[in-house]
Amino acid sequence: MGAFVISRRFNDEYKFVFTSRKGKVIFTSLSYELRFECEEDIERFKRTIELAKFLKFKGSGGKYFFKLMLDGVHFATSRKYTTELLLQKGIKEIVTYASKSEILDFSSNDLIFEDQEVLVEEEAEE
Repeated sequence: MGAFVISRRFNDEYKFVFTSRKGKVIFTSLSYELRFECEEDIERFKRTIELAKFLKFKGSGGKYFFKLMLDGVHFATSRKYTTELLLQKGIKEIVTYASKSEILDFSSNDLIFEDQEVLVEEEAEE
């Protein structure tokens, strides 16, 4: 099952990505000023997935991508795919798993693996 992952952009705004069961990013949201806005939009998307529209494009470099529309508004943009078949598989992954996917929040500046970081610093001092 995929997951929604909330993180921060370099400008301190929030975003989320939807990742596949294998951990590959399928799409990236637009920016949000506040973290709870990300959470609200993810929950809204999960509830109304059947209303989502996928506008497919082929870029100038020959790669395929889609824009995800929700209620007629641009919601997210997919990663680039080498073939139209892979693009379709990405869309299928969203339709199949997004409504059941968990939300992971990696937006805080706290160290996720703090013990490992401390251990590395201690070894460097020796």
